[in-house]
Amino acid sequence: MKNDRPSKTARKASLNIVTLGTKRGMENVLPTGIVDATAQLLVESGVVGRQAVNFSRSRLAVGMYLAFDWMMPGQFEAFAYRKAFCEKQVRKGIEAGASQVLVLGSGYDTLCWRLAPEFARVNFFEIDHPATTRLKAKGIEKMGQRINHHLIAEDLGKRKIADVLQAYSKWELTAQTVIVAEGLLMYLSPEAVRALFEQCALVTNIGSRFVFTYIGRHMNGQPDAGPWTWLVLWLLKLSGEPWLWSIQPEFLGLFLKETPWTMALDQVELSDRRGIEFFGVALK
Repeated sequence: MKNDRPSKTARKASLNIVTLGTKRGMENVLPTGIVDATAQLLVESGVVGRQAVNFSRSRLAVGMYLAFDWMMPGQFEAFAYRKAFCEKQVRKGIEAGASQVLVLGSGYDTLCWRLAPEFARVNFFEIDHPATTRLKAKGIEKMGQRINHHLIAEDLGKRKIADVLQAYSKWELTAQTVIVAEGLLMYLSPEAVRALFEQCALVTNIGSRFVFTYIGRHMNGQPDAGPWTWLVLWLLKLSGEPWLWSIQPEFLGLFLKETPWTMALDQVELSDRRGIEFFGVALK
């Protein structure tokens, strides 16, 4: 993110979801209501105009995404599976007793806004950079604020997440919680990723769930973005939002053992990958 401007990556990812709603077969993958809610949020917040959303719903937009899919094979459809995975894990965590959900670097994601009415006794929190959060709050206000949905504007690069949440009156430090870090960890330094897991453990109770996606790593230590890794990494650096952290799936369990979290049992033998991203779940 440059000069405290709203995230370009968050905007692109949300427009991707809108376009996926037009692709045949994705209606069986995408969570119910996500496409319309995302389109509405983008317009109401002023992130893009209605004309841009209408174009994103077109067959031409689908064709354009598919035409560029060679750069990161499968990544276009992977966004749908990523959203479905995260929502499934949030629901699973709530069923297991979680009374809080926290989405980190939420961008223009609508998961909390959509689930808040269904789970009225669960508090849903989002934390993102103030520049992005300001726009999102504007859109949410127009769409209809949920009493148990809370947006927190904070730059976690400047302030520890534990400090942010400990100072937030509605956050319960001893509650069982589901934390979601979707499409986030690759933008953090290795030190920041480790600190994030440690900090989140300080403000959650036993039985909490950490849901995340991550990028694999080449043997040379570079993030694995597919056959055109060098081009992808160069474009990301040029955009001002480079990837800084990656890990080989077989080493993820060892990484988590050095934190207060452990790999969820149903993830130990599973390297679930869609496009260029892997999905993971850790338990406290």
